[in-house]
Amino acid sequence: MNYSRFITAVSAARKASPIRVLTELMQRSPPSLISLAGGAPNPNTFPFKTARITIADGTAVEMGEDLMKRALQYSASAGIPELLSWLKDLQKSLHSPPTVNYSPDQGQMEICVTTGSQEGLCKVFEMLINPGDNILLDAPTYPGTLAALRPLGCNIINVPSDQHGIIPEALKEILSRWSPEDVKNHCNNVPKFLYTIPNGGNPTGTSLTTDRKKKIYQLARQYDFLVVEDDPYYFLQFDKPWPPTFLSMDIDGRVIRTDSFSKILSSGLRIGFLTGPKPLIDRVILHIQVSTMHTSTFTQLMITQLLQQWGEKGFLEHVGRVVEFYKSQRDAMLVAADKWLKGLADWYSPAAGMFLWIKIKGVSDTQQLIMERALQKEVLLVPGGAFNIDSSHPSSHVRASFSLSSPAQMDQAFQRLAELIKEAV
Repeated sequence: MNYSRFITAVSAARKASPIRVLTELMQRSPPSLISLAGGAPNPNTFPFKTARITIADGTAVEMGEDLMKRALQYSASAGIPELLSWLKDLQKSLHSPPTVNYSPDQGQMEICVTTGSQEGLCKVFEMLINPGDNILLDAPTYPGTLAALRPLGCNIINVPSDQHGIIPEALKEILSRWSPEDVKNHCNNVPKFLYTIPNGGNPTGTSLTTDRKKKIYQLARQYDFLVVEDDPYYFLQFDKPWPPTFLSMDIDGRVIRTDSFSKILSSGLRIGFLTGPKPLIDRVILHIQVSTMHTSTFTQLMITQLLQQWGEKGFLEHVGRVVEFYKSQRDAMLVAADKWLKGLADWYSPAAGMFLWIKIKGVSDTQQLIMERALQKEVLLVPGGAFNIDSSHPSSHVRASFSLSSPAQMDQAFQRLAELIKEAV
């Protein structure tokens, strides 16, 4: 893979911070090293001494004085070594990436910790996108992604999708605009990457089938574009076995994958991680060095202590409990929808995630219905237009989340929504 052609001039110009390099060198050095180089504050001056965090099963994660000093100090931009090691083992176990044993130039699998997957996504976009570049995306999609993309001046090409995600034949039709010669010579603005949420897509709840992923990956090879696999709901898939990921199919080193602990451990701790070809992940790490410097050492150590205590088996058992909760929440919302919205709206059962995507019959644009009249009825959903590439484009859909409300609240909310629809049509 020729990664240099994907990287923007700004990203290519990034150099390692000498101070950051020294910080990371100090943390790998023996205690006998006397360093007068670092500008780190003395942790003895910090007011926090120890911490004890109780876990749901009654056990605890504890940080004594020595560990707390480390938790409150600067750390490596890529992430603390223990967490990176644990995450690499997890990715190998879950995805068996073909690139694990590649050389760096071939696209060897690399990982870095990010302050939530959103930071990773933003830095990936800024690494790859020049103004005027074409990128591929299936909309409706997550507004945070659109907000990150729009200021970069790229041309967003919408790939048609259905309840099973991106339609490979539609993607192939779009890509047929470019000839093999265009691809070979990287000319006529051949798309740089495809962005997709493959499981429990936000807002649609769609999940790509294995067959479609294989076809999409082959098109990525044929037209030489990258795949940005944004998978925050990977651990919220309701039925086993979980299907293969793009990362598991990646024989070229062309997949950049984002994962998040936000949905299963904590959204407020802001721990996500990027997995992808080392030449590209290294560029992201250089950006982290001059922006956030690193994800909170405290939260990284707290999560690491928990994961090491659980082991992979314990972690996946916890994931299983979380999945059962959201599956029961989804089922409760489907019961409420069937009770109140039948004949008034269409929807399909999501196989992952937190959302039900509802198409209101007889309403061409749900903006006013939701943002004005629904609020008066004390029920809040998100109008579908918020997820379109052009947010002013009308949508007959609404997004309902089943993550927080009780089954009784879902029932009452859909009763109110049904009354509004009847009044509107």
